[in-house]
Amino acid sequence: MIHPTAIISKEVKLGSNVKIGPYVYIDGNVSIGDNTEISASSSITGNTSIGKNNRIFSFCSIGSIPQDLKFSGEESFVKIGDSNTFREFCTINSGTEGGGYNTIIGNKSLFMTAVHVAHDCIVGNKVIMANQATLGGHVIVEDNAVIGGLSAIHQFCRIGELSMIGGMSAVENDVFPFALAIGNRAKITGLNLIGLKRANYKKSDIQSVNNFIRDIFSSNESIQTEISNIKDNGNILINKISEFISVKSSRGLCRYEKK
Repeated sequence: MIHPTAIISKEVKLGSNVKIGPYVYIDGNVSIGDNTEISASSSITGNTSIGKNNRIFSFCSIGSIPQDLKFSGEESFVKIGDSNTFREFCTINSGTEGGGYNTIIGNKSLFMTAVHVAHDCIVGNKVIMANQATLGGHVIVEDNAVIGGLSAIHQFCRIGELSMIGGMSAVENDVFPFALAIGNRAKITGLNLIGLKRANYKKSDIQSVNNFIRDIFSSNESIQTEISNIKDNGNILINKISEFISVKSSRGLCRYEKK
């Protein structure tokens, strides 16, 4: 069903059973997958592909040009997977040359009211971003991460798998997987124990990774040195954290606040 007041350019490709509400504007090289719903007064433009079963609420803007002074009109893209929800006033910008021209969002994520995903961000699957959370350009958010309301993530930061960012936080460094981080110039305060339990990780593995984090941050050696000495010990949580920390980062690692 397409409302008669919607404006849709001829090059737009719509899947089956796409519902488009009043005063929606869709223009450009846009494709929208089956069973997607787009509510009133939303705008979808540029080179934007949206998968199946997405819900886009009123006044969203998806595919608009990046808020980057270096952008000079080059062709760039937004790629969105399946079964995501974008609540009212969300904004998703396309990529830039410096980020490979792509802003990418995976599947089954929830973007609450007025979330902003800037140019060249990569957002994984089953991510939750609460109201007015903001990603600066080139941010990577891994699967199952949660970002609290009114929080801002600095450009080029990485937010690890199943980590949780508390509300009203300003994150300017990488947050490793399974961590809890909070504060203005956020610090890591521990592990997302509830999230790990809900994800059905073994109690013994959770305890081991808790000890591991405590040990590497209390060591006299650098964290990178500690990580480089670790061999695969069969604990998937420790291995994922080690792999994350081993990747060269432009922002460095978020500090651990010892209790």
